[in-house]
Amino acid sequence: MIKVLIAEDQRLIGEGIKFIIEKSCEIEVVGIAKNGFEALELCKRFLPDVVLMDLKMPVCDGIEATKLIKFFMVKIKILILTTFDDEESVSEALKNGADGYLLKDISSEQLIATIKNVVIGLIIIDEKVYHNIVKKFDSNLRKDEVHHLLTKREKAVISLVIYSKTNKEIAFELEITEGRVKNIITSILKKLELVDRTALAVYAIKNKIY
Repeated sequence: MIKVLIAEDQRLIGEGIKFIIEKSCEIEVVGIAKNGFEALELCKRFLPDVVLMDLKMPVCDGIEATKLIKFFMVKIKILILTTFDDEESVSEALKNGADGYLLKDISSEQLIATIKNVVIGLIIIDEKVYHNIVKKFDSNLRKDEVHHLLTKREKAVISLVIYSKTNKEIAFELEITEGRVKNIITSILKKLELVDRTALAVYAIKNKIY
């Protein structure tokens, strides 16, 4: 039998979650805590296998409660169950030891399956949250790759293109020939797969290349 503790300050929601997950004959809810401190005390008392942890609770929120429970009882699995999918909430929860992160629009079947998977050691991240993390990672990766791809001279030219400087003005600023400026811009456009200077300026501002 999997023992589950629910940490949820809204009693109706907590009772609803209890009703849903106890449909599984393998799960028993040992208690419902209305804040993080109460969750910690109930964990000490019942030693649940999994805590379903809401993030926004009075007195002690889910992030702090996760940190406290993991400090005293590292083997207890903590599964965040919340409506918040912002980067800061996800990052703080995982950094403080959460074993999974779910949004409350999950189906009852998915919730029960996730509880069982977390117990056996899997880290479960909600699909929407996961895609947001991957998207941001990919975006940062592309920015890093672009910065490594461009030379110091090319970045200097881009910083002037942003301010609509002509080839002649850029040549004067950088003390090089207009022909050299033209070649550098052609090289930049090719590297970044852009069609013209306007596209380059927009791309540079968006990716902070200046």
